[in-house]
Amino acid sequence: MEAKNLIVNKTLPFDPTFLAVNISLRQVEEIAMTLSNQCIVTGTNEIAWALRALMLTDLTTLAGDDTKANVRRMCVRACYPFEPQFFDKFFERTLLLDIHCAAVCVYPARVQDAYSTVEQFKQLDRVAIAAVASGFPTGQYGLQTRLQEISHAILAGATEIDIVINRQLALLGDWKALYNEVVLMRSACGDHALLKTILAIGELGTMENVYKAAMVCMMAGADFIKTSTGKEMVNATLPVGLVMIFAIQEFKRRTCQIVGLKPAGGVRTVRDAIAWMTLVKETLGTRWLTPQRFRFGAAGLIDDIDKVVREGVARMEKEQLEKAAANKQQGSEPDGEDALCKELREKRQAKN
Repeated sequence: MEAKNLIVNKTLPFDPTFLAVNISLRQVEEIAMTLSNQCIVTGTNEIAWALRALMLTDLTTLAGDDTKANVRRMCVRACYPFEPQFFDKFFERTLLLDIHCAAVCVYPARVQDAYSTVEQFKQLDRVAIAAVASGFPTGQYGLQTRLQEISHAILAGATEIDIVINRQLALLGDWKALYNEVVLMRSACGDHALLKTILAIGELGTMENVYKAAMVCMMAGADFIKTSTGKEMVNATLPVGLVMIFAIQEFKRRTCQIVGLKPAGGVRTVRDAIAWMTLVKETLGTRWLTPQRFRFGAAGLIDDIDKVVREGVARMEKEQLEKAAANKQQGSEPDGEDALCKELREKRQAKN
């Protein structure tokens, strides 16, 4: 595959002072709960937030029985989550080009299948090809094997690599060794693929370890830090997300380098996604709610997004008909346009 040159984060020297931290679990839990409840979404706004979550999603299939056929189905859904005529009453059809998943995520052996499908539909510039690598999900493989897996995925067409860190090194507190491994993985990706580092927070033991692992990965050149593989007993939780956000904020303060966040595992509903997006909005700011800085790793979330959007549009159609009937004698027209529709139009105008 023709490799693209991407803008990626640079590796910084290992600095143990970045690892100094003391975390109160109770305070973190209270802050995360308070912040995530700041936004109450209903009605048309729920549709807009659901669509935003869709556009931040890495649609994922990581099953032992994955085949070319089901990877293809997933890719088609990522590129075209709704039929074009579905939004005709409320959206301009041209805006639907911007309503798609951020990426598809598969095992390295399935990257070629994903790439060929997305290429067939001419969506490679819109929907990225991501691959898990480096011995996913356990990381219990030799280092050279893990590095070769990254190279294989990139050669097959992946432009984003989700690696798992060596949890043994984290649990032993050998942060310099962990840093050295992630540096090699950053080097294997080069500027041909974004590097997302999976911390596997459910296996790190403490919040302090989560913070330190995040800092080590960012020093090593990670473009995103990701909560989980989705295979652990504990996956993406809001308190863990807040600790990772604290690390991102402190790293940015000290280095001026921006690192994205990717919760994965456990984000199954639009309400879950809204809680995460609210947490990010209240801490990192609205500018972080873009695919360049924030992603969801999910397989089932898109099903709930589909349900929420379709039910919401059905309610809008019903309300429109009722309003039209009520105003028929006055000859008034149905009003308004969805806020997300305006945002997508402005985004398209900016591109032009």
